[in-house]
Amino acid sequence: MYFVDSHCHLDRLDLEAYGGDFSMVMKNAAAANVSHMLCIGVEPGTLPRILEIAEDWPQVFASVGEHPLFVSEQEDCRAWLMKHAQHPKVVGIGETGLDYFKAKEDKKREQQKRFITHIEVAKETGLPLIIHTRAAKEDTLQLLREHGEGKVKGVLHCFTEDLDMAEQAIDMGFYISLSGILTFASADELRDTAASLPLSKLLIETDAPWLAPVPHRGKQNEPSLVPKVAECLAEVKGVPLAEVAKVTADNFFELFDKAK
Repeated sequence: MYFVDSHCHLDRLDLEAYGGDFSMVMKNAAAANVSHMLCIGVEPGTLPRILEIAEDWPQVFASVGEHPLFVSEQEDCRAWLMKHAQHPKVVGIGETGLDYFKAKEDKKREQQKRFITHIEVAKETGLPLIIHTRAAKEDTLQLLREHGEGKVKGVLHCFTEDLDMAEQAIDMGFYISLSGILTFASADELRDTAASLPLSKLLIETDAPWLAPVPHRGKQNEPSLVPKVAECLAEVKGVPLAEVAKVTADNFFELFDKAK
């Protein structure tokens, strides 16, 4: 039995917790039967470190993208995405999407323009989209329909929205990824949503170094803790842990097929 962490930020871990030794993160993951992980790009400045990690560690893959809260001033985002999408370890486009939680109207427009660019690059390259969506249900779904044209696959990561959004995304060919939030005492609604979704369309993630699952909440998260998400999902779905591990791992490689 092994697990795949479908979304983490290894470049943002505080390495002081490991005595400055990044290899300890990989050792911890291996000890927890975490076989692979996807390190997510969120802005141009951090991509070199992400690619370095992916090149150094065969169990790590990478993505290229701009998080909606980190939209940069670079003039040609499309060219930048297309260039790095060719890297052999880059298996996805994103983290991209819309985050309206605190965004003003002008920022919403900027986010929409960048999101459309990412959708178009995903469509052209065939790589899956990694989507961050918060308080932006209708626009997220609308832009995916209008610009994806049914030709884009991907995942709604760290999902916390409602069942209707999840089902609409799945109908468009997307997966839903669940993080440590699933284990939080306040997440009854999310657990109900997870219970209603097909396991064949679910992924698990840490979003490390954030959102550590119970009983580690409030501490730095890392890929070795993704089995805690799987354990909670197994309980919610009423299926064996081994089934959750296998199906979510298979789902990961089905979606991110460049990682096979």
